[in-house]
Order: sequence, then structure tokens, then C-alpha cells
Amino acid sequence: MRLLMLGGTEFVGRAVVEAALGRGWDVTVFHRGRHDPPAGVRSLHGDRTEPDGLAALAEGEWDLVVDTWSGAPHVVRDSARLLKDRVRRYVYVSSCSVYAWPQPAGFDEDSPVVEGASPDAGQTDYPRDKRGGELAVLGTFGEERALLVRAGLILGPYENIGRLPWWLTRAARGGPVLAPGPRELPLQYIDVRDLAEWTLTAAEGGASGAYNVVSPRGHATTRTLLDACARVTGGRAELRWTEPGVILAAGVEPWTQLPVWVPPDSELHAMVHGADVSKAVRDGLRCRPVSETVTDTWNWLQNIGGTAPQRPDRPVVGLDPAVEEKLLHG
Repeated sequence: MRLLMLGGTEFVGRAVVEAALGRGWDVTVFHRGRHDPPAGVRSLHGDRTEPDGLAALAEGEWDLVVDTWSGAPHVVRDSARLLKDRVRRYVYVSSCSVYAWPQPAGFDEDSPVVEGASPDAGQTDYPRDKRGGELAVLGTFGEERALLVRAGLILGPYENIGRLPWWLTRAARGGPVLAPGPRELPLQYIDVRDLAEWTLTAAEGGASGAYNVVSPRGHATTRTLLDACARVTGGRAELRWTEPGVILAAGVEPWTQLPVWVPPDSELHAMVHGADVSKAVRDGLRCRPVSETVTDTWNWLQNIGGTAPQRPDRPVVGLDPAVEEKLLHG
């Protein structure tokens, strides 16, 4: 298989490239040159946001293109139009954020999506940008040649958002750690490597249309995730489980100040940790144990010096130590 990866030097794109190389595929990575792609690929340089930024892609044919773009939808539109007659299938890594807010737990691929998205738009907000990207691919390749991978929370090595790296760093610091309850609150996430493997297998097999791609509910809980963080970092952390009401009353923001966690029985929990993924499971989705994701992320973090990369277009996550101290000791 001949893969064209748009991006491919960070997080999701890098995982896709490594998975393709592991299969012996011929891989071309189109990127801006800010980071080195994995060894063994052909590199093409360009900035999709600049005039003539796609010039390096004027020639060439591929079986598959994978695109993770999350900015202005017209960038996806321009790429799709350029590649329409030279690529068999276009895979767009989208997001469950495209669904209209709020959705009940159990929402599936047929649930309503956000309104107001356009493939011709400039950058607006994340849900509409991702939906606009979907529309750009569908408008050019048609549903039969388009695969829309609606990922949920993504964790694992190379993470440049900071969620799991923050928990690991906090656990490694040791001492009492604010652990948001309830302990058995179900979480949904996808290891970036499982996302990459499923995407390539599905695309190679001819899958098309939209798929929610995240772990089944119950694959992990807050307890299994934080226990794994405490264990892999040396066992110096003492998890202090705290009721959601206490955390919220203190003004702590779920998801951002306490990454991954959102309070139970909330609209946010239903949207972040409540997707129906039976379609992806039916078509081969397999998720590795939470302990493996946490261990491998910790090993990667240590190998790069202990500080995870941070995307400049995403907010820094995590709880201020002074706020945590006040909550723990009042």
C-alpha cells in the first residue's frame, strides 16, 4: 500500500506513519519541516495554509491519504480537490466533537451533528472546523471513497496535549494526590497506536463513512487509570479520592484542570465518555489494556527528558499545586 500522510511528525500522524511502516507500506509524509518524521519515509515539504503550499503534491499517486487537520476546513477542501484523481481513498481523522451538544450517552454515528459547518470556511471553533473538514472530504471524494474517523479522547506516547503526561508527572512527584471520584467512573479513550492500527486496517479493507473510534465504555475507569499512573511512576503517590461535589464547589474545572475527568451524570460526561462504538468494534477495533498505555507513555516521557511537547494551539492543562493543596488539607 502507498500511503500519503498529511502531517505525520507528531502524535496521531506519527502513530499512523509508524503503523504503516510496521506493515511494510510505502509512506510519503507531507509536512512543514518543523519536526523530523520517522526514518524510512519519503518527505515532502509544504505549508497547507500558504499560497502554493501544496505544490510538492502536484504529482504522485497513492492508495490512501490520511489527514488529521483540525483548523480551517478550506485547507482540507483544497487538499482533497488536488488529490481527487490520484488517491483511491481519503481518510479524515475527525472527532466526536462534531456531534450537536448535548447528546445522551449511547450516541452513535447517526446522531445529529453541529450546524453551521462549511467546507469552505476559515477557522471558527473546533466542532465546526472538524465537521467542515468532513464535509470537504465527502464533497470531493463521496461517501464511498471517504472514511471519517471520529476519535474520542486520545492518549498514549507522543501526546502533545498534556493530559496523561500531566497525571504521570503529578504521580511521579508523589505525596497526597487529589483523585477525582467516583473511583469506578467509566472512561472512554483510545490509545493512539490502536487508533492508527484500526484506521489503516479499516481503510485497506474498504471501510467508508463515519465511525466513532474510542474504547468501549468500561474499558477503563478513573481508578484503573490513576492506579496505573501511581504504580508505573514508582508508587510514591497517595491517591486521595474526593467527591465530585467537593471538587466542583472549589471551582476546579473538569477536563482542563483535572485532565480526562468529568463529573458523572453530566452532559459533558455523556459527550466525552458515552459514545456507542459498536460499529468500530464490529469492524475490528481492539484496545490494549490501560496499564500498557500508561506504562508506554511514561517510558516515552522519560526518554525525552520528562517534559511532553505542547501544541501551541491548545491550552495547558493541569491543576495548580496550591489549589490541590487547599482541597486536600483545607
